[in-house]
Amino acid sequence: MQDEESNKKEGEEVTLKEELDTEHNEGYSDPVHFESEDESENIAGTLKKLREKLRVCEQEKKDNLDGWQRMRADFANARKEEETRRGEMIKFASEGLVEDMLPVLDSFSMAFANKEAWEKVDANWRKGVEYIHAQMLSVLESRGLSEIGAIGEKIDPRMHIAMEGIPTDDANKVDTVVEVIQKGYRLHSKVIRPAKVKVAVSK
Repeated sequence: MQDEESNKKEGEEVTLKEELDTEHNEGYSDPVHFESEDESENIAGTLKKLREKLRVCEQEKKDNLDGWQRMRADFANARKEEETRRGEMIKFASEGLVEDMLPVLDSFSMAFANKEAWEKVDANWRKGVEYIHAQMLSVLESRGLSEIGAIGEKIDPRMHIAMEGIPTDDANKVDTVVEVIQKGYRLHSKVIRPAKVKVAVSK
């Protein structure tokens, strides 16, 4: 009886071994491996290093993108500034020539100012001179030239030089141009010669 129970226990142990034998048991496709604590720590350390590398890579990518965007913006601004400077150079390239022409315009203005003497000049000759003056003024205006100095203008120290004060009782005329001695000129937005004027002042 004892022999039968002993044989039965041995058989159960053999069966249990066979069930746990994953290398020969057809019910398992892969052998089972149990990780040690050292292996688990190594995997955790590796994952931590990979996460840190990923974080560094993402930061570098962000920094590179920000740097590229700044460079692109700086380049666009530099190009815009260069185009503006080039435009200003082209705009004022003729400034010297225009300034040289101002005495000629002054001569025309002085001739036209004396209406009595001017009207005594031969009509055909007078019309020819007036046409030349109008043509020259048109060319200069097309280059950005405009006159400064008209009766009634509010005095502006940037555009007028007050040569004399003319007393007036009219409060509305105070600090306005009452007479133009010499016309001034502006080239585009730049005053190249202020107008010399007489200005109304209160008595």
